[in-house]
Amino acid sequence: MKKNTILTFATVIFSAVAILHLLRYILGWDLALNSYSFPQWGSILSVIITASLAYHLHKLKD
Repeated sequence: MKKNTILTFATVIFSAVAILHLLRYILGWDLALNSYSFPQWGSILSVIITASLAYHLHKLKD
């Protein structure tokens, strides 16, 4: 695979994860694994990290 194809794919994945975490925070969705419920502030942290990764990967393509 070409470098730009891989970077585009990774950018789309990270962007989708950032959008889903943002939706989780805005709509108040619960996220639980077994009996542990993940806090809402974790989604804000995840939005910041994944959106930043998506942005920097997009900048690498140029």
